[in-house]
Amino acid sequence: MLKRRNLTFAQRSCIGKSGKIIQQTGMLHQGARVGVAVSGGKDSWVMLQALRMRQKILPYPFEIMALHLNPGFDPRDHAPLHQWLAKHNIPAHIELTDYGPRAHSPENRKKSPCFFCSWFRRKHLFDLCRRYRLTHLALGHTSDDLVQTFFMNLFKTGKVAGLSPREQYFDGRLVLIRPMLLLDEKTIATAARQWKFPITTTSCPSAGTTQRSRTGEWLKELTRKDPTLKKNIFNGLRRWQLDETAKFS
Repeated sequence: MLKRRNLTFAQRSCIGKSGKIIQQTGMLHQGARVGVAVSGGKDSWVMLQALRMRQKILPYPFEIMALHLNPGFDPRDHAPLHQWLAKHNIPAHIELTDYGPRAHSPENRKKSPCFFCSWFRRKHLFDLCRRYRLTHLALGHTSDDLVQTFFMNLFKTGKVAGLSPREQYFDGRLVLIRPMLLLDEKTIATAARQWKFPITTTSCPSAGTTQRSRTGEWLKELTRKDPTLKKNIFNGLRRWQLDETAKFS
């Protein structure tokens, strides 16, 4: 049993801010069937827990189902996740894929390993949502991901684009949602540690060397001496994305 009164400040923040964005953007509705993409990292663990708590708080029922696609570097990576989900009676689809090794093989000659792997993983997740008749797919992107994505798009493509809290696919038959978009990595990491999740450390050979990683390091250096700069960038982009989404809610 999850008891809100026993939660820490970080845990309450994760539950509260996920609830705020759900309400502001109309992410969920009565009878929604949500596929929760769980990688085994801290962000997706906290997202799963926050949605479990929202099930007890929201005035309408919705279902959740964990979706995990092991990238294939270590076939044992998902064992702790499988055990935790079984213990808490959460329905799940867990599958071992070969997307990671293929992304780093001669088969992938034109795209970055991350692009190759994420493209196949996203397509597979869409297929699973269709198979299980899920209405929503939840991804664990955070406010840090929003800022990194904005600058990556700006620098690499000259486009002004971030991450939307809610997007419709397949003529509205599937809604992609990002319940963690108001939360920063530090708060999420603290909450995950306090909940004692069995977090999986990635064994991807490209970890820490990607364009996203380099953008994140650049942002840390940019905002290191002036905390208000980081706060203003985050708040400006988050308000912009929420305002854009609210137009269509």
